Amino acid sequence: MTDNQRQEEYFQLIERLLRCPNGKEPEVLDASADLIDENFIRAVMQVATVMAHENNQEGSKFLIFIARQLSKELGLYPELATETSD
Repeated sequence: MTDNQRQEEYFQLIERLLRCPNGKEPEVLDASADLIDENFIRAVMQVATVMAHENNQEGSKFLIFIARQLSKELGLYPELATETSD
């Protein structure tokens, strides 16, 4: 699989996450577990950034939450587990 094909699959998975019924996100992610890696998290953050710039705060916050959870699960950013809230 080329990098471009993988990118396309990342964006398709993000689309499925955004469209799935509330609470079904773990099932959607589990069905595509082979795509869940550091580059997928980067793609999620790119889409979240675009959504924020398009005034889609809800979608952006949702994707940032997903990226954060996956980062913790993958052990990429353990310091997020100890972040403080305002």
